Amino acid sequence: MRPWLLLPAEFAHDIAPIGLGLMANLTRPVAADVRPFSFTRKSHTIHFRNPLGPAGGVDKDGTQIEIWKHFGAGFTEIGTVTPNPQEANAGRIISRDTEMQTLWNRMGFPSRGAHWVRGSLRDFRLAEWNAEVKHRFPVFVNIGKQRETQLTDASHDYTWLIDFFSTPLHGLSKTESPRPVDAFVINISSPNTAGLRDLFSRERFYEFLAPVAERLQHHCTPGLLKLSPDLDDATLQAVVDVSLSLDLDGFVATNTTAARTAGSHFPVEGGLSGAPLTFRSKEILKKLISTLGPRRENRLIVSAGGVLSGEEAAQRLTLGADCVQSYSGLVFEGPQFFDGALRELVRHDIVR
Repeated sequence: MRPWLLLPAEFAHDIAPIGLGLMANLTRPVAADVRPFSFTRKSHTIHFRNPLGPAGGVDKDGTQIEIWKHFGAGFTEIGTVTPNPQEANAGRIISRDTEMQTLWNRMGFPSRGAHWVRGSLRDFRLAEWNAEVKHRFPVFVNIGKQRETQLTDASHDYTWLIDFFSTPLHGLSKTESPRPVDAFVINISSPNTAGLRDLFSRERFYEFLAPVAERLQHHCTPGLLKLSPDLDDATLQAVVDVSLSLDLDGFVATNTTAARTAGSHFPVEGGLSGAPLTFRSKEILKKLISTLGPRRENRLIVSAGGVLSGEEAAQRLTLGADCVQSYSGLVFEGPQFFDGALRELVRHDIVR
């Protein structure tokens, strides 16, 4: 039994940064250069130490980047970040079922806001610069709209965030570290912000994505669309077609699910991750890769959702994902998840 699983879920979530810091100070760094690879698109190259990382939502404000690197992550994703600070949804926001390996949340993009997160990123990049690392640690920033922003204006929040995080960091060489961010993850798939998933509809999707894609191309920074596991086949096809027409750089599959299995004791609001998401997330990954076909070219595919073991991570890479992320796996196994998962990749001789 992991001791943090004896604590109430919300309390464990709140004190996790403190516990992770203590554990990092008491352990040696994990040797994480396992199957390193590079991704290049739009004149921007990302060097991955390995294909494993924490999913969006684990480190919402970018305060734990060095910690996940210490524990063996090959990259990280921070956020969801909103333009201005905002609190979590009111009321109960997180729960878990350890026996069923299920995590439920309805947080709704709690964030300290873009300015605070940029400061955290600057501190991390400055430490990298001073350490003269060979390759910077890849950091994706997951971006979302403010809760009160109307859907008709949603693209304004996303384009503002892209512009804001794409400006060079002061005090660092523009040649070596022009921007704090390696890629953006466009999050319209959370079930915890009212109406957000409506942006996937045929009536709204192109209108939303076109200005977002234009800003990504302007800054030559990769952008990945985070998909909902609850998209039907026709909507998934349409979303992929529009994304490719706008030359988006890849996809994260998937976010949490709003579906409930028979006998579920969790509230109908919010999203589930963990074991109930494993099958559906894997199915979306297969359908995504099939839908892309030869059009995939050099687009980055990240698989997330229900990755609770190194064995599952290996399966996602075998199916064709470039990278794999975990959220619930880290909740139930702790930060040693990456060390064990990397050993599984070596055992399975996963070849890129």
